[in-house]
Amino acid sequence: MCLLVSLTINSKAAALDKRMSSGLSHYIMAVMYDSLGDIDKAIAEYKKALKTEDQNSVIHLNLAATYIKNNQTDMAVTELNTAINLDLEAVEPHAILALLYSSQGKPEEAGREYEIALQNASKAQPKNIDVYKALGELYLRQKNLKSAEATYLLILDLSPDDAEAHFFLANIYEEESNRLKAEKELKKAIELKPDYHEALNYLGYLYVEENKNLGQAEVVIKKALELEPDNGAYVDSLGWLYFKRGKLKEALRELEKASLLLEDPVIYDHLGDLYFKTGDTEKAKLSWQKSFKLNPQQDAVKKKIEGLK
Repeated sequence: MCLLVSLTINSKAAALDKRMSSGLSHYIMAVMYDSLGDIDKAIAEYKKALKTEDQNSVIHLNLAATYIKNNQTDMAVTELNTAINLDLEAVEPHAILALLYSSQGKPEEAGREYEIALQNASKAQPKNIDVYKALGELYLRQKNLKSAEATYLLILDLSPDDAEAHFFLANIYEEESNRLKAEKELKKAIELKPDYHEALNYLGYLYVEENKNLGQAEVVIKKALELEPDNGAYVDSLGWLYFKRGKLKEALRELEKASLLLEDPVIYDHLGDLYFKTGDTEKAKLSWQKSFKLNPQQDAVKKKIEGLK
């Protein structure tokens, strides 16, 4: 957070209205004291500057940054909101508020401020693809799939050969249970970036889940593993593929290896299915219980455990 605060102060210093007189002198002194680490004097000087320049959003923003350094977060929030009201298209105060809320364990408030910051940034730089990507990822974390889809489609309008945008569109369509569109986007991502191991594994796993194109699934999953040999998720994909093809010995080898590389509820669920298939109900129960413990929102796994009882 301190780095962002420092950048904010330095980048905004030149933006002050040149007509400032006494306010400017107090502002300069405040920046000087701030750089010297004398926070109390810096705050005092910022306040003096605001007596003649109370409508200057930059001073409110820098005062907020100084309050943060002094652990006066409530005062910082007040100044940041004042800065926002004075400059509705500002980016920095929303970004700093998001960091504050995140550090306070307020994810919803932080997410809202990040979203506004990115939206404002996209207005200021309408062709900045990195801003749109950050906004798209934020929408995905919020499960706002429609906004995420619109954002990634906008990225493709600006840059049609962006493999990452196709990959995230595939995530969105798979979440919406539209696997045909997800498959199409993954193929496009791989066409644009043949070593895109995330897309290779995703496409292979999609085929395995659909129980189709299993030969092609093995090809792309193994290619992903060539690029990331110790990726537990990719090893799990290969093990699950072997399970679907009835190669239980190979499946056991890969799924147990995956569980050592990555503690993941899906891997333990797959292991449970394999143990149950081979008649080892005790190990199946233990694996499903581990899966459920890692993610209690799995009704299917819960039913498997209850079925053993």
